[in-house]
Amino acid sequence: MTEPTHVRRSTGLPVRVLAAAFLTAALALTGCSGASDDAGAGSAADAAAGPEAEARSEAGAGAADEAGAGAKAGADGSKATRAPDLTANHIIRTASLTVRVKDVPKALDAARTATENAGGFVGDETTSRDDEGHERTRVVLRVPTGAYEEVLADLEGTGTLVEREAKAQDVTEQVVDVESRITTQRASVARIRELMDRATRLSDVVTLESELSSRQADLESLLAQQASLKDRTSLATITLHLSETPVERSGGEEEEPGFVDALAGGWDAFVAVLRWIVVVLGAILPFAVTVAVLVFLWMRLVRPRLPRRPAPAPVPAPAATPEQPTGTSAP
Repeated sequence: MTEPTHVRRSTGLPVRVLAAAFLTAALALTGCSGASDDAGAGSAADAAAGPEAEARSEAGAGAADEAGAGAKAGADGSKATRAPDLTANHIIRTASLTVRVKDVPKALDAARTATENAGGFVGDETTSRDDEGHERTRVVLRVPTGAYEEVLADLEGTGTLVEREAKAQDVTEQVVDVESRITTQRASVARIRELMDRATRLSDVVTLESELSSRQADLESLLAQQASLKDRTSLATITLHLSETPVERSGGEEEEPGFVDALAGGWDAFVAVLRWIVVVLGAILPFAVTVAVLVFLWMRLVRPRLPRRPAPAPVPAPAATPEQPTGTSAP
Protein backbone atom coordinates (compact mmCIF):
# COMPACT_ATOMS: atom_id res chain seq x y z
CA MET A 1 0.00 0.00 0.00
CA THR A 2 1.53 3.30 -1.05
CA GLU A 3 1.65 6.49 1.08
CA PRO A 4 -0.06 9.62 -0.04
CA THR A 5 1.95 12.21 -1.92
CA HIS A 6 1.62 14.92 0.71
CA VAL A 7 3.06 12.60 3.37
CA ARG A 8 6.28 11.93 1.33
CA ARG A 9 6.89 15.68 0.80
CA SER A 10 6.50 16.46 4.48
CA THR A 11 9.00 13.77 5.53
CA GLY A 12 11.61 14.77 2.82
CA LEU A 13 11.81 18.52 3.87
CA PRO A 14 13.87 18.06 7.08
CA VAL A 15 16.40 15.93 5.27
CA ARG A 16 17.10 18.72 2.77
CA VAL A 17 17.47 21.30 5.54
CA LEU A 18 19.95 19.13 7.40
CA ALA A 19 21.94 18.54 4.22
CA ALA A 20 22.15 22.25 3.53
CA ALA A 21 23.31 22.94 7.10
CA PHE A 22 26.06 20.32 6.87
CA LEU A 23 27.25 21.77 3.54
CA THR A 24 27.42 25.30 4.95
CA ALA A 25 29.47 24.15 7.96
CA ALA A 26 31.87 22.26 5.72
CA LEU A 27 32.45 25.35 3.52
CA ALA A 28 33.06 27.53 6.60
CA LEU A 29 35.66 25.12 7.98
CA THR A 30 37.36 24.98 4.59
CA GLY A 31 37.56 28.80 4.39
CA CYS A 32 39.04 29.10 7.89
CA SER A 33 41.73 26.54 7.13
CA GLY A 34 42.53 28.34 3.86
CA ALA A 35 42.89 31.67 5.64
CA SER A 36 45.16 30.06 8.22
CA ASP A 37 47.28 28.60 5.46
CA ASP A 38 47.53 32.01 3.72
CA ALA A 39 48.53 33.72 6.95
CA GLY A 40 51.19 31.10 7.59
CA ALA A 41 52.50 31.48 4.08
CA GLY A 42 52.67 35.26 4.48
CA SER A 43 54.54 34.95 7.76
CA ALA A 44 56.98 32.53 6.20
CA ALA A 45 57.56 34.91 3.30
CA ASP A 46 58.21 37.81 5.68
CA ALA A 47 60.62 35.72 7.70
CA ALA A 48 62.47 34.69 4.56
CA ALA A 49 62.81 38.30 3.31
CA GLY A 50 65.86 38.82 5.53
CA PRO A 51 67.44 41.98 6.96
CA GLU A 52 67.20 43.83 3.64
CA ALA A 53 63.39 43.90 3.77
CA GLU A 54 63.52 44.98 7.41
CA ALA A 55 65.91 47.80 6.49
CA ARG A 56 63.48 49.06 3.85
CA SER A 57 60.64 49.01 6.32
CA GLU A 58 62.85 50.78 8.84
CA ALA A 59 63.65 53.50 6.29
CA GLY A 60 59.94 54.12 5.70
CA ALA A 61 59.31 54.17 9.43
CA GLY A 62 62.13 56.69 9.91
CA ALA A 63 60.52 59.07 7.43
CA ALA A 64 57.23 58.77 9.28
CA ASP A 65 59.02 59.49 12.59
CA GLU A 66 60.52 62.71 11.26
CA ALA A 67 57.18 63.85 9.83
CA GLY A 68 55.23 63.35 13.07
CA ALA A 69 56.82 62.79 16.48
CA GLY A 70 55.18 60.20 18.65
CA ALA A 71 53.94 58.00 15.74
CA LYS A 72 54.94 54.35 15.25
CA ALA A 73 58.70 54.00 15.32
CA GLY A 74 59.09 51.26 12.67
CA ALA A 75 57.82 48.04 11.20
CA ASP A 76 57.89 46.30 14.58
CA GLY A 77 55.42 48.86 15.99
CA SER A 78 57.62 50.15 18.86
CA LYS A 79 56.82 53.62 20.28
CA ALA A 80 58.53 56.28 22.37
CA THR A 81 59.10 54.92 25.88
CA ARG A 82 59.09 58.28 27.71
CA ALA A 83 56.33 60.87 27.49
CA PRO A 84 57.42 64.54 27.16
CA ASP A 85 57.13 66.83 30.17
CA LEU A 86 54.14 69.08 29.54
CA THR A 87 54.07 70.77 32.94
CA ALA A 88 57.17 72.95 32.67
CA ASN A 89 57.02 76.28 30.84
CA HIS A 90 60.04 77.14 28.75
CA ILE A 91 60.37 80.91 28.17
CA ILE A 92 63.22 82.83 26.53
CA ARG A 93 63.71 86.17 28.32
CA THR A 94 65.74 89.05 26.92
CA ALA A 95 66.13 92.66 28.07
CA SER A 96 67.97 95.81 27.01
CA LEU A 97 68.85 98.63 29.44
CA THR A 98 70.36 102.06 28.81
CA VAL A 99 71.61 103.74 31.99
CA ARG A 100 73.39 107.08 32.43
CA VAL A 101 75.97 106.97 35.22
CA LYS A 102 78.66 109.26 36.66
CA ASP A 103 81.44 106.67 36.58
CA VAL A 104 81.25 103.94 33.93
CA PRO A 105 83.99 101.64 35.31
CA LYS A 106 82.43 101.72 38.78
CA ALA A 107 78.96 100.97 37.42
CA LEU A 108 80.38 98.14 35.28
CA ASP A 109 82.00 96.55 38.34
CA ALA A 110 78.67 96.74 40.17
CA ALA A 111 76.91 95.05 37.23
CA ARG A 112 79.48 92.24 37.16
CA THR A 113 79.12 91.69 40.90
CA ALA A 114 75.32 91.51 40.71
CA THR A 115 75.51 89.04 37.81
CA GLU A 116 78.04 86.75 39.46
CA ASN A 117 76.16 86.79 42.78
CA ALA A 118 73.05 85.63 40.93
CA GLY A 119 74.94 82.69 39.41
CA GLY A 120 75.39 84.19 35.93
CA PHE A 121 78.34 85.34 33.89
CA VAL A 122 79.48 88.25 31.71
CA GLY A 123 79.43 87.72 27.95
CA ASP A 124 80.50 90.20 25.29
CA GLU A 125 81.88 93.58 26.39
CA THR A 126 82.67 96.66 24.30
CA THR A 127 84.10 99.95 25.64
CA SER A 128 84.68 103.18 23.70
CA ARG A 129 85.49 106.84 24.40
CA ASP A 130 84.15 109.86 22.50
CA ASP A 131 85.95 113.08 21.53
CA GLU A 132 85.13 114.74 24.84
CA GLY A 133 86.63 111.90 26.88
CA HIS A 134 83.34 110.35 28.02
CA GLU A 135 83.42 106.56 28.31
CA ARG A 136 80.68 104.28 26.98
CA THR A 137 80.32 100.53 27.58
CA ARG A 138 78.09 97.82 26.15
CA VAL A 139 78.04 94.50 28.02
CA VAL A 140 75.95 91.32 27.61
CA LEU A 141 74.99 89.56 30.86
CA ARG A 142 73.63 85.99 31.19
CA VAL A 143 71.73 85.34 34.42
CA PRO A 144 69.46 82.48 35.60
CA THR A 145 65.79 83.08 34.89
CA GLY A 146 64.97 82.85 38.59
CA ALA A 147 67.14 85.90 39.34
CA TYR A 148 66.18 87.81 36.19
CA GLU A 149 63.94 90.45 37.80
CA GLU A 150 66.27 90.95 40.76
CA VAL A 151 69.29 91.58 38.54
CA LEU A 152 67.30 94.00 36.39
CA ALA A 153 66.37 96.02 39.47
CA ASP A 154 70.01 96.12 40.60
CA LEU A 155 71.19 97.31 37.19
CA GLU A 156 68.56 100.05 37.03
CA GLY A 157 69.73 101.32 40.42
CA THR A 158 73.30 101.98 39.24
CA GLY A 159 72.32 105.31 37.67
CA THR A 160 69.59 107.12 35.77
CA LEU A 161 67.45 104.79 33.65
CA VAL A 162 67.09 106.16 30.13
CA GLU A 163 65.52 103.25 28.26
CA ARG A 164 64.33 99.72 29.07
CA GLU A 165 63.04 97.01 26.73
CA ALA A 166 62.12 93.46 27.82
CA LYS A 167 60.81 90.51 25.79
CA ALA A 168 59.53 87.02 26.67
CA GLN A 169 59.04 84.20 24.12
CA ASP A 170 57.27 80.97 25.08
CA VAL A 171 58.94 77.98 23.36
CA THR A 172 57.34 75.18 25.39
CA GLU A 173 55.80 73.50 22.34
CA GLN A 174 59.12 73.60 20.50
CA VAL A 175 60.97 72.06 23.45
CA VAL A 176 58.40 69.27 23.83
CA ASP A 177 58.51 68.51 20.10
CA VAL A 178 62.31 68.30 20.06
CA GLU A 179 62.39 66.03 23.13
CA SER A 180 59.83 63.68 21.60
CA ARG A 181 61.69 63.51 18.30
CA ILE A 182 64.95 62.79 20.13
CA THR A 183 63.38 59.86 21.98
CA THR A 184 61.95 58.42 18.78
CA GLN A 185 65.18 58.94 16.86
CA ARG A 186 67.23 57.17 19.54
CA ALA A 187 64.90 54.16 19.39
CA SER A 188 65.23 54.15 15.60
CA VAL A 189 69.04 54.20 15.79
CA ALA A 190 68.97 51.32 18.27
CA ARG A 191 66.82 49.23 15.91
CA ILE A 192 69.20 49.86 13.01
CA ARG A 193 72.09 48.67 15.18
CA GLU A 194 70.17 45.48 16.00
CA LEU A 195 69.58 44.84 12.31
CA MET A 196 73.29 45.34 11.62
CA ASP A 197 74.12 42.72 14.24
CA ARG A 198 71.83 40.20 12.50
CA ALA A 199 72.87 41.06 8.94
CA THR A 200 74.92 38.40 7.10
CA ARG A 201 75.20 39.75 3.55
CA LEU A 202 77.58 42.57 2.59
CA SER A 203 74.90 44.49 0.68
CA ASP A 204 72.68 44.50 3.75
CA VAL A 205 75.52 45.79 5.92
CA VAL A 206 76.26 48.63 3.47
CA THR A 207 72.60 49.65 3.30
CA LEU A 208 72.21 49.59 7.07
CA GLU A 209 75.41 51.59 7.63
CA SER A 210 74.20 54.34 5.28
CA GLU A 211 70.84 54.45 7.05
CA LEU A 212 72.55 54.50 10.46
CA SER A 213 74.77 57.43 9.47
CA SER A 214 71.76 59.43 8.25
CA ARG A 215 69.78 58.81 11.44
CA GLN A 216 72.71 59.58 13.69
CA ALA A 217 73.20 62.93 11.89
CA ASP A 218 69.53 63.74 12.44
CA LEU A 219 69.86 62.78 16.10
CA GLU A 220 72.89 65.02 16.57
CA SER A 221 71.03 67.94 14.97
CA LEU A 222 68.11 67.43 17.33
CA LEU A 223 70.47 67.25 20.32
CA ALA A 224 72.07 70.55 19.26
CA GLN A 225 68.63 72.17 19.05
CA GLN A 226 67.79 70.83 22.50
CA ALA A 227 71.02 72.22 23.98
CA SER A 228 70.42 75.64 22.41
CA LEU A 229 66.85 75.80 23.72
CA LYS A 230 67.99 74.70 27.17
CA ASP A 231 70.66 77.42 27.28
CA ARG A 232 68.29 80.16 26.12
CA THR A 233 65.48 79.16 28.48
CA SER A 234 67.59 78.54 31.58
CA LEU A 235 69.64 81.76 31.26
CA ALA A 236 68.15 85.17 30.49
CA THR A 237 70.10 87.64 28.33
CA ILE A 238 70.47 91.27 29.48
CA THR A 239 72.21 93.84 27.26
CA LEU A 240 73.40 96.79 29.34
CA HIS A 241 74.47 100.16 27.89
CA LEU A 242 76.37 102.46 30.28
CA SER A 243 77.10 106.06 29.29
CA GLU A 244 78.51 109.17 30.99
CA THR A 245 77.05 111.59 28.46
CA PRO A 246 73.38 112.62 28.44
CA VAL A 247 71.27 110.46 26.15
CA GLU A 248 68.40 112.18 24.35
CA ARG A 249 64.99 110.72 25.14
CA SER A 250 62.86 109.91 22.12
CA GLY A 251 59.67 111.96 21.87
CA GLY A 252 60.65 114.49 24.58
CA GLU A 253 59.74 118.18 24.38
CA GLU A 254 62.65 120.53 23.63
CA GLU A 255 63.13 123.62 25.79
CA GLU A 256 63.01 127.05 24.11
CA PRO A 257 66.43 128.73 23.86
CA GLY A 258 67.08 131.78 26.08
CA PHE A 259 69.46 134.76 25.99
CA VAL A 260 72.35 132.79 27.42
CA ASP A 261 71.84 130.04 24.86
CA ALA A 262 71.74 132.61 22.04
CA LEU A 263 74.88 134.30 23.37
CA ALA A 264 76.68 130.98 23.62
CA GLY A 265 75.56 130.04 20.12
CA GLY A 266 76.74 133.38 18.72
CA TRP A 267 80.11 133.07 20.41
CA ASP A 268 80.51 129.57 19.05
CA ALA A 269 79.67 130.82 15.56
CA PHE A 270 82.16 133.72 15.92
CA VAL A 271 84.92 131.38 17.04
CA ALA A 272 84.09 129.01 14.20
CA VAL A 273 84.33 131.85 11.64
CA LEU A 274 87.68 133.00 13.06
CA ARG A 275 88.95 129.47 12.96
CA TRP A 276 88.00 129.12 9.30
CA ILE A 277 89.61 132.47 8.48
CA VAL A 278 92.84 131.38 10.14
CA VAL A 279 92.69 128.10 8.24
CA VAL A 280 92.23 129.94 4.92
CA LEU A 281 95.07 132.36 5.69
CA GLY A 282 97.30 129.46 6.62
CA ALA A 283 96.52 127.80 3.31
CA ILE A 284 97.21 131.00 1.30
CA LEU A 285 100.33 132.12 3.21
CA PRO A 286 102.87 129.86 1.40
CA PHE A 287 101.69 131.08 -1.99
CA ALA A 288 101.70 134.74 -0.87
CA VAL A 289 105.27 134.50 0.46
CA THR A 290 106.46 132.89 -2.77
CA VAL A 291 104.87 135.63 -4.90
CA ALA A 292 106.34 138.39 -2.66
CA VAL A 293 109.87 136.92 -2.96
CA LEU A 294 109.56 136.70 -6.75
CA VAL A 295 108.40 140.32 -6.99
CA PHE A 296 111.27 141.49 -4.77
CA LEU A 297 113.85 139.68 -6.88
CA TRP A 298 112.35 141.13 -10.04
CA MET A 299 112.42 144.70 -8.74
CA ARG A 300 115.93 144.51 -7.22
CA LEU A 301 117.92 142.26 -9.52
CA VAL A 302 116.31 141.72 -12.88
CA ARG A 303 114.66 145.02 -13.71
CA PRO A 304 117.74 147.30 -13.20
CA ARG A 305 119.78 145.20 -15.64
CA LEU A 306 117.29 145.38 -18.47
CA PRO A 307 118.25 147.85 -21.33
CA ARG A 308 116.23 151.00 -21.20
CA ARG A 309 114.46 152.18 -24.32
CA PRO A 310 115.57 155.65 -25.70
CA ALA A 311 113.14 158.42 -25.08
CA PRO A 312 111.31 159.47 -28.25
CA ALA A 313 112.53 162.77 -29.88
CA PRO A 314 110.16 165.69 -29.53
CA VAL A 315 108.20 166.51 -32.66
CA PRO A 316 108.87 170.17 -33.92
CA ALA A 317 105.86 172.36 -34.10
CA PRO A 318 104.86 173.54 -37.62
CA ALA A 319 105.98 177.13 -38.62
CA ALA A 320 103.28 179.80 -38.66
CA THR A 321 102.49 181.46 -42.06
CA PRO A 322 101.80 185.24 -42.26
CA GLU A 323 98.24 186.12 -42.64
CA GLN A 324 97.22 187.91 -45.84
CA PRO A 325 95.05 191.05 -45.71
CA THR A 326 91.53 190.68 -46.81
CA GLY A 327 90.66 191.97 -50.29
CA THR A 328 94.11 191.80 -51.79
CA SER A 329 95.31 189.26 -54.19
CA ALA A 330 98.70 187.68 -54.34
CA PRO A 331 101.05 188.87 -57.08
